[in-house]
Amino acid sequence: MNLLLDSFWRAALYCLRPRVMLWSLLPLVLVIGCTVGLGYWFWDHAMDQMRLLLESSAFVNHGWAWLDSMGLGRIKTVLAPLIVIFTVTPLIVVVCLLVVALLMAPMLVRLVALRRFAALEERHGATMWHSLAWSLGSTLLALIALVVSIPLWFVPPLVLVLPPLIWGWLTYRVMAFDALAVHASKGERDTILKQHRPQLLGMGVLCGYLGAAPSLVWASGAFFPPWFVFLAPLAIWIYTLVFAFSSLWFAHYCLTVLQELRGTQLAANAAAAALALGVEPPLPPPTGMRFMPLE
Repeated sequence: MNLLLDSFWRAALYCLRPRVMLWSLLPLVLVIGCTVGLGYWFWDHAMDQMRLLLESSAFVNHGWAWLDSMGLGRIKTVLAPLIVIFTVTPLIVVVCLLVVALLMAPMLVRLVALRRFAALEERHGATMWHSLAWSLGSTLLALIALVVSIPLWFVPPLVLVLPPLIWGWLTYRVMAFDALAVHASKGERDTILKQHRPQLLGMGVLCGYLGAAPSLVWASGAFFPPWFVFLAPLAIWIYTLVFAFSSLWFAHYCLTVLQELRGTQLAANAAAAALALGVEPPLPPPTGMRFMPLE
């Protein structure tokens, strides 16, 4: 528990670093760039196709006639652009967040490693492609679990438990793997993931609940349409900041556990060598997590 709390507060304080705050703004830059680029190249074509689709629908034509009778015929001029915007925006946001996730996770782990674990040997137990395959496979399993569990969501208590539990499992699988990919060997990574599974799963579930906060901000745009232009970027930024916090929390926790594991292994090897030589083995290092100054 001490290690969990220590890693939690370190991650929270690291989120206040100027470098991390600037990285958290990267999705907004990507979203703006993608929006301007797509608007320049595809806006006119998308608008023509949407107007053609609306005009060819008998149901929509009946709606136009009713709006004209109510004196609201001008709505026709803004409906097509609104449909295009609300269709494309979520896709742009999801793609940008995925790109940032792939870019930020290694940088955040490296930041923690350089400041706290500079002497920790890098054993490169997984490559970038291995990490990507692990993430995609875990995501596929989580999506299957979500689809299978949908009938249970209609039971009031389970809808508050099952989705966060599934997303927590996914978060712990991906974040812990990325945190250990560079520094741990495959054997060390498997040992840590097995021995600390309850703690890592609890961290993932908590991060899953934190990830629900931006959804509330995003959804509030439906109730306050004039504020959507401001609420959408705010939600994107919070999403990224929650991701950064999650990555930092797992990095602090997993690298600390890896350092302690290697210390225990070194002590065991030294004791075995001393016994083989017939000398008194050295005293084992003190156990337990000690709070150290923040770095």
